[in-house]
Amino acid sequence: MASNTPEHPGAEGRDAAETPAKKKRRIDKYQGFLEEEKEFLSKCEQMESRTRKILKASYEKLSSFVGQKNLPDEIKYLKDHLSKLTEKTSLDPIYIGLFGSTGAGKTSLLNAILEKQFFLPVSGSAACTSCVVQIHTSRAESCEAKIHLLSNKEWRVEMENLLKLAEKYGDANGYNDDCDDDEGNDDEGKEAILKLRAIYGQNAETKSYEELLKAKPVINIPTSRCILLRGDEAKLSDKLDPYIRCQKNKDTGESDQDGDARLWPLIKKVEVTIPRPDVIPEGVVFVDIPGTGDFNDKRDQMWKESINACSVIWIINGMVRIQGGKVQEMLLAESIKAYQTGKCSDITLVVTKSDALDLEEYKSERQVKDKSLGSEHDAVLERNESVKLERRKEIMRKLQKELPSDSEILGKADLVYTVSAREYWQEEKLTKEDTEIPRLRDSIRKLYLKERKKLLMNYVTEAYVILSLAQNFRSTENLKNWRSQHNTLETFVMKEINELEKEVETCFAQIEEPLSDGVAMAKTSHQNIIDGILKRTRGRQGYHQTLKALCLKNGMYASRTDTRLDINNGLAQPIYEKINAIFGTIFRNQMGTQATLKSILETFRCIVQEKFKKDGKKCSTADSSRFDFLVQETNIILNALDREILKRKAEVYHSLLHSIQDDLQPYYEAAGKVRGLGAYQKMHNIIEKNIDMEVKHGMFEWAALCMKNKLRRLKVEIAVGLQVDFSNMLKLAFSQKEKLAETLPDLQNEYKEIKGIYNKLHENALK
Repeated sequence: MASNTPEHPGAEGRDAAETPAKKKRRIDKYQGFLEEEKEFLSKCEQMESRTRKILKASYEKLSSFVGQKNLPDEIKYLKDHLSKLTEKTSLDPIYIGLFGSTGAGKTSLLNAILEKQFFLPVSGSAACTSCVVQIHTSRAESCEAKIHLLSNKEWRVEMENLLKLAEKYGDANGYNDDCDDDEGNDDEGKEAILKLRAIYGQNAETKSYEELLKAKPVINIPTSRCILLRGDEAKLSDKLDPYIRCQKNKDTGESDQDGDARLWPLIKKVEVTIPRPDVIPEGVVFVDIPGTGDFNDKRDQMWKESINACSVIWIINGMVRIQGGKVQEMLLAESIKAYQTGKCSDITLVVTKSDALDLEEYKSERQVKDKSLGSEHDAVLERNESVKLERRKEIMRKLQKELPSDSEILGKADLVYTVSAREYWQEEKLTKEDTEIPRLRDSIRKLYLKERKKLLMNYVTEAYVILSLAQNFRSTENLKNWRSQHNTLETFVMKEINELEKEVETCFAQIEEPLSDGVAMAKTSHQNIIDGILKRTRGRQGYHQTLKALCLKNGMYASRTDTRLDINNGLAQPIYEKINAIFGTIFRNQMGTQATLKSILETFRCIVQEKFKKDGKKCSTADSSRFDFLVQETNIILNALDREILKRKAEVYHSLLHSIQDDLQPYYEAAGKVRGLGAYQKMHNIIEKNIDMEVKHGMFEWAALCMKNKLRRLKVEIAVGLQVDFSNMLKLAFSQKEKLAETLPDLQNEYKEIKGIYNKLHENALK
């Protein structure tokens, strides 16, 4: 076999007459990488290209050899999988989330990372909406932006709630509250009025819901609910600016924008596609995630989904705000939650505007003499190192409290970066390296290399599996013995699945005691939690609107101007504090002890694969493909199960929160309908009284039971899914029929070549 395998698998797929221009285009794709990394990526590309050509040739050979009607199920299976693999994308998008509030410097940082100083609007005006903005890099030659709008149905739901928030106590409606409106605190009502006026014009908030349904918007709303912008970088930036930034009148606080730019209340998501810059690999997607989400359900749902889809989350905070605050705490808490339940495998704090420093003031604070600091450059670097140490300790304490003690992120060296986008371009105080922008790019590059190798291995493995199966179908040796072997293996595998189910049950049982402790803590602390959310220490002026917003959104309210408020999550927090570490242990992505679900599945993988390999050694060389298929298909089945568990663990984790919200929803609805004199106190009393009643009736115990039921259901689905998948796999592996063998073309050469590529990858020939 070795003599038939090229020294560098995939090299044979390269055009022997590759022109200098073609070679330059291939190399230019990997600008920004080190030379050895370019070589690695080039080999990956060649191997993937060769694999794709082998699969395409196999599909064409199979299609031309067999008829198109009345195909056996085995042939249909082969054709379908060969076709899908041929068309499969080479690299899934890698999402990097920039998670921070308005003014933290996310846009300036992103422009510097992309090496495009003035591309995304970075004016001092406030963001006009809290929609998610995605920046895609691609091979396109021009820039493009898609502005996705809320559907008519989605807007009607929001409009009804906005009208309720915009109600003014003591206004023309004839209502008087027990306190005056406070212009400084009633941000929710003001925001609602601005949104309604932007779409329906002045005094829109004075009209009824039915009147607005019949009213014609003062702006044109495209029927497609999508606006497409194109142009070069400069032109697209100008076009995009009004949709991302909201210029407001200093005197009235209202939007000064006209025309389509007044559509900002309807904007749901913005997708920007730019030609791949030399410094960032193709396929990397940056996601600008607002700090708190949004009042609108769809935008808030996208906010949550965007966080959970990110492989890496950068928490962005300006140096002037670095001393903390509730928003900063919330950003870290949400990031840790994504690490627990989503795709996130890395969290980094990025401190922006690190050049902001007054030298004399700094010396005074640090009690440093003039001679000890030679320049502002030295002072900035010294201060930045101090900030890194301080913030690393603070974040590490939080991570250690929430995550398993052996989590990889706890050993991460670069947990905090101090960056300066301004100095990256100007280099007055700092060099480009000092700004740490290049170091952030390096982290992206390393992530890309890791993902590229993993996905190539998965792709080649799938190709190897399907061609192993094709070879298996052509074998007709000892059919009687193979039927007996089929029964023996199926009995063995089903027994191991039963053992696995028992291990999973034991693994999940670890959470029962922490759940019980958390319930006890939640019952004793719920009153303090509610007081912390509902009671105002500095007066209630304007807060009735915030409380109304909380009720309208079933206990959770995301404001662009304040921290994210969530009664349900607050009540569940004592339970989460008790279970977070053990939950992280159970569902951790890295290998660990047998206490982890990952380790249990890995043990099962090793046992069944060892059995397949052992039996494979007893068969003839001609039939070895049968066991190649069994071994590699086992990987595919369990890798697919890993992906499904990743999705399901979020459902399990959030079951506590959802159970509490469901129990309290009727009381939120009742409080949300309160109007008139003393509205704030009436809403407060309804919520507080009924939460206390539900706690006495076992609300927290029921939430814990819901989580245990979710785990129990997941355990059963894992076992049943494996039983079905392995039964189907063994059926395919032992589907030898003389007629089928006569129908199939000879794919022996394709099989050998794929196996050679697979072996080279498996031996870590590329590094």
